[in-house]
Amino acid sequence: MSGYRDRPWLSSYRDGSTDEVATACPDALAMWRDSLRRAGDQPLIYYADTVHTLAEVDSASDALAVALASRGVRQGDRVVLYLQNVPQFVVGLLATWKLGGVVVPVNPMLKERELSYVLADSGATALICLQELWASVAAKVVEDSPVSVAVTTSPLDHVPVDLPPSRLSLPLRTVQRVETPGAADLLTLVAQHRGQRPGPVELAPSDVAALTYTSGTTGDPKGAMNTHGNVVFTAQVFRDWLGLGTDDTCLAGAPLFHVTGLIGHAAVAMLVPMPLILGYRFDPATMNDLAERHNATYTVMAITAYTAMMNDPSIRAHDLSALSKVYSCGAPIAPSLVERFERAVGPYIHNIYGLTETTGPSHAVPLGRRAPVDPATGALSIGVPVPGTAVRVLDDNGDEVPVGQIGELAISGPGVVPGYWHRPDATDAALPGGEMRTGDVGFMDDQGWFYLVDRKKDMINTAGYKVWPREVEDVLMGHQAVKEAAVIGVPDPYRGETVKAFVSLRDGASSTPEELIAFCRDNLAAYKYPRVVEICDDLPKTLTGKVLRRQLRTPACD
Repeated sequence: MSGYRDRPWLSSYRDGSTDEVATACPDALAMWRDSLRRAGDQPLIYYADTVHTLAEVDSASDALAVALASRGVRQGDRVVLYLQNVPQFVVGLLATWKLGGVVVPVNPMLKERELSYVLADSGATALICLQELWASVAAKVVEDSPVSVAVTTSPLDHVPVDLPPSRLSLPLRTVQRVETPGAADLLTLVAQHRGQRPGPVELAPSDVAALTYTSGTTGDPKGAMNTHGNVVFTAQVFRDWLGLGTDDTCLAGAPLFHVTGLIGHAAVAMLVPMPLILGYRFDPATMNDLAERHNATYTVMAITAYTAMMNDPSIRAHDLSALSKVYSCGAPIAPSLVERFERAVGPYIHNIYGLTETTGPSHAVPLGRRAPVDPATGALSIGVPVPGTAVRVLDDNGDEVPVGQIGELAISGPGVVPGYWHRPDATDAALPGGEMRTGDVGFMDDQGWFYLVDRKKDMINTAGYKVWPREVEDVLMGHQAVKEAAVIGVPDPYRGETVKAFVSLRDGASSTPEELIAFCRDNLAAYKYPRVVEICDDLPKTLTGKVLRRQLRTPACD
């Protein structure tokens, strides 16, 4: 059930080079070198009023690779990047690949216990991190870890000393340099080995390029083994299906440590090649400013990022009309929010769906098309399967269900990882026969469009009726006062479970729980509407914008 069979309207998206994504390069390093050969003098990174060409990034990564090799990093070793969205992330990524190493991108919000787990689980040999993170977290953790090489860097390393504060992104204005005893300095290493190149390395498509750790919602995080073949394939999916070319510029609003930023920003920018706009870390006013300043044409971010940009007062002073290739992933989108963004800002947000384990998109709304809304559930389509990717909808027994029936999405194709790092049992459970059982529940309509209903484990059973939180959340998002909404099931002595909603309100808006309950009652079946609504200042989210429903199951969301 790939979504392509006998769907005439899809034929125009399956012609020519998009019929199957051609894998011209066997690995991500070969992909990079092909772009370097074609466009070495072109900009790759815009950061704090500095421009870094492909050739400059290549030279810096060569030098860093030599420095790491001289300290014992070898092919197959894992190198942790504990960084924000700074040029050094791209340099560290390439340096690792040039040694045949495996990149382990790590959320810079992780604390000691969490970082210690990733270092131990991955068996990392080297760590490249921000100065402040070394001082506050990493220095204590490294002592009891397998890491033998530590390198630190500052977000200010590529900022001109005479740059006026007004030209700095808001998050960068508060950064201070920090002493990092026990670690080498990245800029010093690059300067010491400038002009040197690492020895040749042979890579295969099946070699692991990155270990991207899952969020660990059902236990300890697992390292998904994204291979070089996975990376090249999904980077080309972004390029070909989103129509990206050398005249595009990418606004990097997603964190580079996440698969969205790693592939949808960094890898595709290396492939095209096109400039990558980095702003250190996400800030809505900064993103609005950078988008206009650099005439950004493309981005892919979580819907919460677009909401923040739209609601920030700075949006009124910025022109984002160049931003025409706009995609959202990482969390479901309410149709009302897409409409609100289009009215307020201009671009239409195209939906996209994928997992860490699919190395990026498995589904996307083709550029230029508007996703349909399912009349029964109100869900906005996540798109159609991207080229080369097959998707089945399965019942609890693993059997394929008919068109229109709800089941678990199961995905296979060149973007799907071979498994989890040193987790054969988890691999067998999640990837039987190499097909990814997503845990996400959805369906395909008779035109080949797919719809995501919710996470299988988040279904609410109220008096024997199934309630999917996503549908209730979408209705709440249609209320003019609601900024964000999240729904969970809570114990109920009569129904077993009942529906509870948490909402945050738009700036300047007001509402009451009673009003929101009445609004839902008018728009949902009697068993679906929330009996309890709690209004919060904000909802707990991951750095990539997903609402943490598990945190809402504990008292007090504010």
